[in-house]
Amino acid sequence: MTQTSENVTWLTQEAYDQLKAELEYLSGPARVEIAKKIEAAREEGDLRENGGYHAAKEEQGKQELRVRQLTQLLQHAKVGEAPADTGVVAPGMVVTIAFDGDPDDTLTFLLASREYASAGVETYSPQSPLGSGVNGKKVGQDAEYELPNGRTASVRILEAKPYQG
Repeated sequence: MTQTSENVTWLTQEAYDQLKAELEYLSGPARVEIAKKIEAAREEGDLRENGGYHAAKEEQGKQELRVRQLTQLLQHAKVGEAPADTGVVAPGMVVTIAFDGDPDDTLTFLLASREYASAGVETYSPQSPLGSGVNGKKVGQDAEYELPNGRTASVRILEAKPYQG
């Protein structure tokens, strides 16, 4: 779970360890692998028409960007506990809402940073309009947030449980 406050990102120990392991792999073994791919492609000759070389260089660029993102994230990370199961919406919670109070029109999502976007459940940032609208609300309360067109939407908090992974 993460909770971003200004430039500090709160992570559970598990999330921190997972991101640190990814960083160690990308800045170690993965760098060696991509360098070998680039060298092998370079030995094939003319670089202008060498698709393998260009693909490897592009992969290297994406990999280095991810290394920079992870380095910055982990530099500003604070390790904390997962949120308590209090029924109050907070980062690290799986939240179920009903749009305009309609129990048939619901959405369940994880309130967390984009690092959890692949968590198997839709993820909304605490800084997003919906995320900031529901953050701090209790189960049963209504929350409002601004839509991209400037209008206001209303949702009811149906459930808020700590994310279990």
